[in-house]
Amino acid sequence: MSKVILYFRVVQVSLCSTWRQVRIVYSTCKMSDILAEAVKGAAAHPRPEGIQFAYGTAGFRDKSTILDPVLYRMGLLAALRSKAKKATVAVMITASHNPEPDNGVKLVDPMGEMLEESWEEHATDLANAKDEDIGSALQRIIDAVDIDISLPSDVFVARDTRPSGPPLTQALLDGLKVMGSTFTDFGILTTPQLHYLVRCHNSKGAYGEPTEEGYYKKLAQAFLKLRKDAGAKKKYEPVVIIDGANGVGALKTRKLQSHLHESLRITVCNDGSSGKLNEKCGADFVKVQQKPPAGLEIQPGQRCVSFDGDADRVVFFYVNKDGVFNLLDGDKISTLIAGYLGELVSASGLQLNIGVVQTAYANGSSTRYLEDVMKVPVSCAKTGVKHLHHKALEFDVGVYFEANGHGTVLFSDQAEQKIKAASQDDSLESSKREAATRLTLMMDLINQTVGDAISDFLVVETILSTRDWAAEDWNMQYRDLPSRLLKIKVKDRTAVQTTDAERCATAPAGLQEAINKLVAKYQQGRSFVRPSGTEDVVRVFAEADTQANADMLAHEVSVQVYQLAGGVGDQPQPPCAP
Repeated sequence: MSKVILYFRVVQVSLCSTWRQVRIVYSTCKMSDILAEAVKGAAAHPRPEGIQFAYGTAGFRDKSTILDPVLYRMGLLAALRSKAKKATVAVMITASHNPEPDNGVKLVDPMGEMLEESWEEHATDLANAKDEDIGSALQRIIDAVDIDISLPSDVFVARDTRPSGPPLTQALLDGLKVMGSTFTDFGILTTPQLHYLVRCHNSKGAYGEPTEEGYYKKLAQAFLKLRKDAGAKKKYEPVVIIDGANGVGALKTRKLQSHLHESLRITVCNDGSSGKLNEKCGADFVKVQQKPPAGLEIQPGQRCVSFDGDADRVVFFYVNKDGVFNLLDGDKISTLIAGYLGELVSASGLQLNIGVVQTAYANGSSTRYLEDVMKVPVSCAKTGVKHLHHKALEFDVGVYFEANGHGTVLFSDQAEQKIKAASQDDSLESSKREAATRLTLMMDLINQTVGDAISDFLVVETILSTRDWAAEDWNMQYRDLPSRLLKIKVKDRTAVQTTDAERCATAPAGLQEAINKLVAKYQQGRSFVRPSGTEDVVRVFAEADTQANADMLAHEVSVQVYQLAGGVGDQPQPPCAP
């Protein structure tokens, strides 16, 4: 009997070994065919000579006229990423807050996260490969990650409203088809909606219904429940004007409105019916120019909101009775949200640590307010939401926002479990259970996958309503220090290197010492420099006790950058006297 069993096992091992060999041969043949087809397909999407592409926090972003070969190659890469993760991934075609002639592309990982950083190098390598070398570039990725090419792949695709979107989408789909990947083209979506959809799909509906309609339902249901029995308000008015940047956010806000019923009266301006995308409007324009966008008629005290072109950034603003513009940016949003969530956590009796993640661009007053008044720990991360997102994961409840209005809140798995359990625990005091219930609804209202202008807008409206605050009450939490952001064109931006979350320059020699001496001249002075991630410029940030001092400090630091880091063109001129 034992001999029979032994013989059977030998045969079994032999058959298994043979089957593995067959699979290897089959996979090799199939891979060879795919790589040949990828090279052949590149003929319809030739790469221009003399251009180097780099995948950064924003993915690839450039003039739309040169991106066709990049989109084709990202179709190839997305299929490989899906095979490597054994899950659906997504590709968003957008250039966010950039002018309308630009476009870009970025990949989204299965749980709605930004593309894993190690794959940014693969994306850059593939985008810069010569047409005839695409096969070998793909092979390098396959070998480096050990991808089983025989596995299926599936990709979700969407774009913003740019005219260049449809042809670039076709280039992407051509790449997916070469790889034999299945795909779903959702057409026009906000960037956060696509992140939401891919997470819902891969979590088998645990995060929400994987449809655009499901996105509106989830947000609206949580919003309406949070506003239920809110009572009469003295200061807060459920009326708001939204600047849609002539982009996709305007279209999707209109769809959301039908789900909100009469709870919030929204007027959408810069809705794309006239005017160009992001031209004199949108979150980036309002933040940088420190003034209202074109196309809005604003009454004193009226609460206004600006989205960016793909609706992943949001800022609030109002004009006071004296006609003075007041901006409520990402720093103001993060302090508002962190304060409210902190109160709910305390009221629920749950032991959860809340933290806020900022970048060096955060206003110094916001950092001091969080640490000294709210007693909330603050961490600083490098510029780029992927760095903030990663840092926020260190907390049970991590609030992160860049000053430009891009951010969200992350709840750890453990925090979510504790909050949901408390909301259903009948043995708890009713006040604690109610606080936990509101936290549960806030988790539904917040898009944890990525910064989401629509979701963040509703979160802020919920908190203002609960507190019965007008925009001016919110703004009075703390006073922003005046600041100035400049950029200096240089021969090579890599000449400037930084450390300590970009707050300290390590090269060129002598630059940080010069900055330190200049900062010491001004009350509440602070300044840092960092190389741009996309162009040969160095960004200079400064803040001080007065706008004049902030402007002068920024200028003096710019001169040092120009002289020590190889400035191009005329030396920076001092600011004009007011």
